[in-house]
Amino acid sequence: MGGRNETKVMYFILLGFPTTGELQLLLFSALLLVYLLTVLENLLIILIIRKNHSLQNPMYLFLGNLSFLEIWYVSVIEPKMIMDVLSHDKRISFQGCMVQLHFFVTLVCTEYVLLAVMACDRFLAICNPLRYPLIMRHKLCAQLVAGCWMCGLTTSSIKLNFIARLSFCDVDKINHYFCDISPLLNISCSDSSSAELVDFILALLVIMVPLCTVVASYICILVTVLKIPSSQGRQKVFSTCSSHLTVVILFYSTTLFTYAHPKLMYTYRANKLVSVLYTVVVPLLNPLIYCLRNKEVRFAMRKTFICR
Repeated sequence: MGGRNETKVMYFILLGFPTTGELQLLLFSALLLVYLLTVLENLLIILIIRKNHSLQNPMYLFLGNLSFLEIWYVSVIEPKMIMDVLSHDKRISFQGCMVQLHFFVTLVCTEYVLLAVMACDRFLAICNPLRYPLIMRHKLCAQLVAGCWMCGLTTSSIKLNFIARLSFCDVDKINHYFCDISPLLNISCSDSSSAELVDFILALLVIMVPLCTVVASYICILVTVLKIPSSQGRQKVFSTCSSHLTVVILFYSTTLFTYAHPKLMYTYRANKLVSVLYTVVVPLLNPLIYCLRNKEVRFAMRKTFICR
């Protein structure tokens, strides 16, 4: 193509965040602390759910799976990101880049669907409380969780199949801190229109279908809550899903515009900062939101670590 060298690259260089020598250690320490806190918080939530019989219901089964997912989610990106802050060698092999991309897309897509399943769970619990125990049995919950993971894995496999076919010529620098779809599409020197189209269609399906499910579920929940005569009753019912709604808003708002049109978003340098929100900040905040805004989790935490 146009005389450019189309020899397949063996590795990419992740440019990350350029910093001065004085700021490198500070950034390294901050990112390492955030990563360790995120993993610890999610491990604590899993432990609390497993140790307390009062939390052995579908809502907390899904929450435990969300915490498990987010431990892997941050571990796919942040360790390499942290090491690159101090390292002069910011290379990642082509195979390593594809593996990182595969796991990242799998986990992101799984989280989209899992959050929608959690919204449907809250809808059934609040709008159909009598039928809820009959519908949301343990077997169905396990099938829904498995379906979320299969959806993420299938979506990622299809996307990666098209991305891995692209030629990257002699351009090996990625202006990002991890291997994401948008930077790879932009440094490709082959025709990436098919990969872009497939990515756009799958993004619409994986993002918009769960988002519409979440919106529809919460509209029905809101209608049901408004019918409750006492303000105390309304507050009690809404408190059971307020933490989930907060997490949904944070996750969807920080990822929606990035993945609705990835190649366009990559042209803005601010995209790296937006990526930090959903790969670093949101996973750190999610466990805190569930602990601070959920009375049952707070009570179970005190019971687990204080009342002995």
